[in-house]
Amino acid sequence: MKILVTGGTGYIGSHTAVELQEKGYEVIIVDNLSNSSIEVLDNIALITGKRPLFEQFDLTDREHTAIFFQKHSDIDAIIHFAAFKAVGESVEKPLMYYRNNLVSLMNILQGMIDNRIRNIVFSSSCTVYGQPDKLPVSENSPIKKAWSPYGNTKQMSEEIIQFTADVNDIQAILLRYFNPIGAHESALIGELPIGVPNCLMPYITQTAIGIREYLRVWGDDYPTPDGTAIRDYIHVVDLAKAHVIAIERMIEQKGKEKVEVFNLGTGNGFSVMEVIQSFERSTGVKLNYQIMGRRSGDVVEVWSDTEFANRELGWKAEKTLDEMTLSAWKWEETLNQKVKSEKRKAK
Repeated sequence: MKILVTGGTGYIGSHTAVELQEKGYEVIIVDNLSNSSIEVLDNIALITGKRPLFEQFDLTDREHTAIFFQKHSDIDAIIHFAAFKAVGESVEKPLMYYRNNLVSLMNILQGMIDNRIRNIVFSSSCTVYGQPDKLPVSENSPIKKAWSPYGNTKQMSEEIIQFTADVNDIQAILLRYFNPIGAHESALIGELPIGVPNCLMPYITQTAIGIREYLRVWGDDYPTPDGTAIRDYIHVVDLAKAHVIAIERMIEQKGKEKVEVFNLGTGNGFSVMEVIQSFERSTGVKLNYQIMGRRSGDVVEVWSDTEFANRELGWKAEKTLDEMTLSAWKWEETLNQKVKSEKRKAK
């Protein structure tokens, strides 16, 4: 079966492409490479023994997207990752986020309708819950007012999918991620932000390796045990495996509704300081960090109730926090060795 993975050279997309190919699926990736590297395809091939099909273009281009779907009308399912994802950046550039994240989704849904493609897994986020009144967060928790344009695009995208599926032959699974970190055990793929990282883990590893002078900790005055924000961190490979299960659930017609929603997390909340301590413990590397003021758009604390996803999908996150932070460090070390090798060649 052929699975389209949009944003498939990105962080979660590349790990999901690996899991799909290892289960025997044919993968085709569409990515504009705005926040990823073409070399990821080579590394997916090194891990799995097969290079995915690839087309480079921007999914906000309606005409190009329509032509792509006409050419690949035999796609069995879509996993849609392609989106801008930085909370802070979305606050500064809201129109960029609304235009990119919503228009690309609408073009994909139109391609599905026009070419009778039934199945889509959507990369959503726990940000749809805003700052929850009650923790842990279940799939039945209320959708609160978004704290950022990024979060709002995820809320709106879910609504667009729901209303579109209601009147078309489309079934969807909305996967609300908590905080993916870590890297593949091969250290051949991982999180590779362009420019200054917006997410905690790559900022930690880049500081530890010497790329950044110090780690910025955004706020230590939150109403939490150590004053830093709390999140539910999940290993990216555990997350990727859930996407394969979601695809199989739709293809095998096991879904109980046209549009289903699942939280993907570990069910545990860890503070920023606890992640720093885990990194130092698992790697033996001390971090230089400084406390900054709170960052606009960040919620205080959120973690998941995983019972529904565990039961319905037969899936459970397995990696510990120390395994997550260590794998991220091994990936950063691999990147560092590559940079050093390229510098030697240049001499």
